[in-house]
Amino acid sequence: MSGEVSPGSPETREAQSKRFLPWIVATALFMENLDATILNTAVPTMAESLQVAPLSLKAVLTSYTLCLAVFIPISGWMADRFGTCRVFTWAVALFTLGSLACGLALNIPMLVAARVLQGIGGAMMTPVGRIALVRTFPRSQMMAVMNFVVIPALLGPLLGPFVGGVIVHWLPWRTIFFLNLPLGVLGWWLVRRHMPDFRDPDVAPLDRTGFLLFGSGIALLSYVLEVFGEHSMPPGPMLFMFAVAVVLLAGYAWHESRERHPVLELALFRVRSFRVAVLGGIVTRLGVGGMPFLLPLLYQLGLGYAPWQAGLLMMPQALAAIAMKLLAQRILGRFGHRQVLMVNTAMVGVTMLVFSFISTATPLWALLLLIFTQGFFSSLQFTSMNTLVYADIPDREASMATSIASTAQMMALSFGVAFASLVAAWFLGDVPPSHRADLLPALHQAFGLLGAVTIVSSLSFWRLHPDDGNNVSNRRRAGEDEAVAA
Repeated sequence: MSGEVSPGSPETREAQSKRFLPWIVATALFMENLDATILNTAVPTMAESLQVAPLSLKAVLTSYTLCLAVFIPISGWMADRFGTCRVFTWAVALFTLGSLACGLALNIPMLVAARVLQGIGGAMMTPVGRIALVRTFPRSQMMAVMNFVVIPALLGPLLGPFVGGVIVHWLPWRTIFFLNLPLGVLGWWLVRRHMPDFRDPDVAPLDRTGFLLFGSGIALLSYVLEVFGEHSMPPGPMLFMFAVAVVLLAGYAWHESRERHPVLELALFRVRSFRVAVLGGIVTRLGVGGMPFLLPLLYQLGLGYAPWQAGLLMMPQALAAIAMKLLAQRILGRFGHRQVLMVNTAMVGVTMLVFSFISTATPLWALLLLIFTQGFFSSLQFTSMNTLVYADIPDREASMATSIASTAQMMALSFGVAFASLVAAWFLGDVPPSHRADLLPALHQAFGLLGAVTIVSSLSFWRLHPDDGNNVSNRRRAGEDEAVAA
């Protein structure tokens, strides 16, 4: 495995990688997050400009998600086969070119094709960036590096809704996509100049059968979850597609057990910390992933805020996430991953339960404090789970672990939105959106159920050992303090 970066001594190349790599990955994440949050704000304006119904733009949103589902699983293999520098360069270039094409699109088919190009680039950027970070920095520095990378990326959700609203009000909606161009050019230049080029000379050929089975199954499942959340398809066809997706994924599981070099090696789940982080994250995100779906309903339909006001109410959550990143390593270093995940998961659920008491009589300061608190605990949850994934994974398996973890996270959030949609539909029933007196109690019940599910999900972290993750949090092993004192 090599780590060539640029001409010069090995010490110079290593120093360059450690200095610039976090900035490279942070720039890519910021670009992705800003694009996603701005686009949702602009859908009505885009539909009016293209002279189509807003629902016609659904394919513009789902095409990007489906590309993530298909190509994230092979991102690790691509990095091992062609090198992290080359693949990341392709990813940034494709995302930037896709953004340019989106801004120049004249109709829906052109816009969908451009979003596919963006999706292929986006599917490679985040996973390959994580692979490079894991292979560049020792485990003891991983949490500090991950926090440094994520803080600029969180500015995307913080600024996205507001910037999107300003753009569609004062400028052509195409400006939204053109914003990515200077960021993409800067990212591409940084990658070409400073990105480490890790690769595996002994990487096996691509498992094409496994890729087709898993990619088509996960893409179909992702699509089913998305249309389920929107209630835009009859139950019959949706159940049929769900059954086909399950058959395809079961076929991959059968194929993987017989394939010497599968596209996703499920044997990694034998590593306890990896297994608990990934599977526990899926269960936890059933509740957490539904919050972005329920909160706009609460703000706009339940409390009567305008859309731009509801967008501003999301900002304390992002600010809390940034503040938490500065404290995460101290908290995990003091208490350890097991204790933090068990207690913090319950606290995330408690904050969800508190939303079930929010009404039009709630003071604004109390609502903002609750939003900030919920963002703080949620961010600590994601940081703890994401760093635990790599605690006991060798560098050689980092690519495979990243592909599995990234795919699981994306699907878990989709499951969360679908679950929240099902819960909301169950409690709302036939209540019209204008009947706030009946709608608010139904939303309260939905928050209560999601909170209870999240609190129960804390049990999934009981299987961790007290010392799991100490190598990424720099925490002393149990009993070591006493030994040092003696």
